Amino acid sequence: MSDTLVVNEIYLSLQGESTFAGLPCVFIRLTACDLRCSYCDTAYAFTEGKKKTLAEIMQEVRRQATPFSNSKFNIQNSKLPLVELTGGEPLLQKNSLPLMKQLCDDGFTVLLETSGAHNIAKIDPRVHRIMDLKCPASGEVARNRFENIAHLKPTDEIKFVIGTLEDYEWAKQQIVAHSLDSICPLLFSWVHPLAPEQQSKVLKKVPAGLTPISRQQLAEKIIADALPVRFQIQQHKIIWPPEQRGV
Repeated sequence: MSDTLVVNEIYLSLQGESTFAGLPCVFIRLTACDLRCSYCDTAYAFTEGKKKTLAEIMQEVRRQATPFSNSKFNIQNSKLPLVELTGGEPLLQKNSLPLMKQLCDDGFTVLLETSGAHNIAKIDPRVHRIMDLKCPASGEVARNRFENIAHLKPTDEIKFVIGTLEDYEWAKQQIVAHSLDSICPLLFSWVHPLAPEQQSKVLKKVPAGLTPISRQQLAEKIIADALPVRFQIQQHKIIWPPEQRGV
């Protein structure tokens, strides 16, 4: 069917990252990714998934959002829960674009987690795009599509996932080189070590010679260098076991 997407899972939880961290969110995890970052904690989404029509996905999102439908509360004039497309890499499936439009039309605040390796220009302007810039330890730094930076808006966010001292220095260089702090919020996310069941042989290896950085060291360097960034921890990995799915 032409209006289908391959979906790994749809679930209601709390947003664990970004400037929206802590808010209720329905996650739509799409299948497939063309990157193999060394720290990827969702390798199961590379291949696992079932076809669903856009109508079926919308129905499931609305069902999971039902407990909030009679709520008098909202956040920044937006209703809860949020809805996030993640993966995998959502932009690998072209029908992710009409899905995001439908979700926006339905009144949801829509977030997109994307690797930064694909064109973000055609995404509905109402969507909050959370775009990675891949650091050296990811093994995928060559896949960064720097042309995307010109399309970013103040409602978007740029995320650097940092596991080594070299990642930190590289991220600092990109902020200066592209004046990123004048575009949108910047996120520095520490690499949480993978649990044994999350490790996959298909992931890239961290390049040799890089110096690991601890969570505390990263936080202290941000403070010492007075960087205009938001340090973030994956909250869901603190609330639930780091390897648990569907949270």
